Amino acid sequence: MDFNAAKFVDNLLSSEAYEQPSDPGKVEDLDFKLPEWFDEKKFNQGRRFYNDFAYMITASMIYGLVAVFSIPTILNVLVDSRRSSCVYTAYKRYYSTLKHFKSWLEHELKPGSVSWRSMYIVRCRHIHAGRAARMKGIGTVSQRDMALTMFGIIGFLHLKPDKFTVKQLKKGDWDAYNHCWKTIGHMLGLEERYNICQNTAEETRQVCQILQDRVYTPSLTNVPEYFEHMSYVMLNGVKLIVSAVEMSSVIYVTKYLADVPGYIYTEQERIDFQRKLKKHQQNGIEEVSSNVLVQECAIQGISNTPRMFNIRDYDRMEDVPAYKQLPFVGKYKLAINAVVIALHDTYIGRVIINYYFKWSLFVANYLPYLAFYNFGLKNVYVNMFKESPTDNTPPKPNSEYYKPQPPQPWYKVMLSFW
Repeated sequence: MDFNAAKFVDNLLSSEAYEQPSDPGKVEDLDFKLPEWFDEKKFNQGRRFYNDFAYMITASMIYGLVAVFSIPTILNVLVDSRRSSCVYTAYKRYYSTLKHFKSWLEHELKPGSVSWRSMYIVRCRHIHAGRAARMKGIGTVSQRDMALTMFGIIGFLHLKPDKFTVKQLKKGDWDAYNHCWKTIGHMLGLEERYNICQNTAEETRQVCQILQDRVYTPSLTNVPEYFEHMSYVMLNGVKLIVSAVEMSSVIYVTKYLADVPGYIYTEQERIDFQRKLKKHQQNGIEEVSSNVLVQECAIQGISNTPRMFNIRDYDRMEDVPAYKQLPFVGKYKLAINAVVIALHDTYIGRVIINYYFKWSLFVANYLPYLAFYNFGLKNVYVNMFKESPTDNTPPKPNSEYYKPQPPQPWYKVMLSFW
């Protein structure tokens, strides 16, 4: 039977999928085992594919995580958990998350292995978090939200591999990597009928494209409250692990990858976007509403307030409002990102960049000097098998981040360039 991606997504975005917890039972009753269709050879090929492109695949996950913050039901659970409301707890939480992801893709998936223990711990935490959210009446860790989170992990990479210069080195690499995450989704409690990783990478791409069009593009066009704060603390926490991260440019690229109107990267994209605006121009009016460019969001909780785009704002790249609002450091990081992507497209460049990434993780694991500097010597080491700490820092509303920011001290500006 031919796969119907649209029908699959309709089912995934149904109220039934949201009301269905990721695990309805108790931790003690957890049936934790490999699926019958698991292919060890294919899984290991997918692990090798990740290792070949570790830096860029991880970068795609960071952009994807920012995108996931635009899903109100997921954001509410994260805010309520109080485990990532300030830079310190975000550093602990998301470094632990990165360690979990790495363990899944660097170790064999067998009972008793590091990856097996890690997946079991994460699944148990989802059960506890979902139960706590349901008791407080703020939602749950649902099958739908698990699937939308999976998009954050694999979606941008599958839809726009050229933006990360990730490509097959051996026949079947994409299908193998897809099989990895299909297996991981199953192990974390995602039911087959909601698992966005299908039998082939091409089927998964079809699902991801529809999810982006119906969910992520509209939700990132009108982000929910606290999106800016949770993105800010997460990115500033991750910056202590990979110092190249810079908030404004990462959010810009995230919206660019999600096809949010007005976020463009090249001169050709500027020309194409201005042409699209002119196509939707009515009665000679030079402003076009975002509502004619973006579908209405398929999930609840996202504002449908239109943004207006003036055709004249896209006469030059320097005049594009979203780009113009970036600080100098953000524009610099976008330029450096283009250079890194071009370098990564070569074999020697990929080797150097992957080495830099693995060295950064080695330093963060054994001598996290940036975390020492920011938080002191106590409690900066991260054990992924221990629950992250909580804090009572109230999240700031988005409006606080839209205000003109005071200039940073010169030394912080200089450090941002590295």
